[in-house]
Amino acid sequence: MDKNKLHYEISGNGTENLVLLHGFMENLSIWEDMEPFLSDKFRLIKVDLLGHGKSPIISDTHTMGMMAAEVKILLDSLKIEKCHILGHSMGGYVALELAELFPDRLKSITLFFSTYYPDDDAKKEMRKKSFRIIKENFRAYVNAGVANLFNPNEKLLLADKIEKAKNIALATTPEGTLAATKGMIERTNKRKVLKHLDAKVLVLAGKHDTTVKVYSTIVHLPDKPSVKSYILDCGHNGHWERPEICAAILNRELLWNV
Repeated sequence: MDKNKLHYEISGNGTENLVLLHGFMENLSIWEDMEPFLSDKFRLIKVDLLGHGKSPIISDTHTMGMMAAEVKILLDSLKIEKCHILGHSMGGYVALELAELFPDRLKSITLFFSTYYPDDDAKKEMRKKSFRIIKENFRAYVNAGVANLFNPNEKLLLADKIEKAKNIALATTPEGTLAATKGMIERTNKRKVLKHLDAKVLVLAGKHDTTVKVYSTIVHLPDKPSVKSYILDCGHNGHWERPEICAAILNRELLWNV
C-alpha cells in the first residue's frame, strides 16, 4: 500500500466520518470556528492538502487529481470505507475529483463555497500572471487577495478573521502556492460527476462571493432529490463569516437519516 503523505488531525468520537478539505493557501486550522457547532455524531478528519500546512510538496504542479489520490490513500490508511466529504474552494475541486475517481467511497459531497466549473480563459490568464508575484513578492500577493474573499460590507466586523486568514496564507510557501495554482488551471468541468453520483450533494454558497460563479453553479446543479443548495449572506469564507449557520446546515442535511 502507498504510504500516506498528508498531515491530518482527527477530532470527535462520532460514527459519521466527515473529511474536511481546506482551500487555496489555507490549512486544517481553518475549521476551528465551525467545529464547536458541528454535531457530536461526526468524527472529523481534517486534512492538510499537498503543499499546504504540514503536508509536503511532491511536484511542480499539484493537480486536483493528484491531491485526491493522496486523500484516498489517507482514507485507506485510516480504514475508512465510506465518508462524507466537504471541500472549501480548492478543496471542493479535490472533492469532485474524489467523487469522479472513487464514487463508491462517498456518502455525500459538500461544495463549500466552491464550484464544479473549471477556470474560464480569463481566470486562467489571471492565475498565470500571478506566478511572478508569488515568486517575487509573496506577502504582497497575500495582502492583495485575501481581504477580497470576505463580504465587503462587513470588513470592519471581520477584521480579526481577515488577519487570521492572511497569517494562514503567509504560512503557505510560495512553492506550494505555485503548485496548487498550476493544478487549478488544469481543472475540467465536473457537473456530470454530480449528475451521476449516487450520493447526497450539498452546495453552500455566499451571496457576496466574487471568487466562484455562485448563481450559475446553483442554477445548473443537476435536478435530483439528492441535490440541495443554500446561499448565505457572506463572501467566500463561510467557515469564518457564518460558522454557526454553516454547521447547522451540515448537521441537518448530512445527518437527517442517521
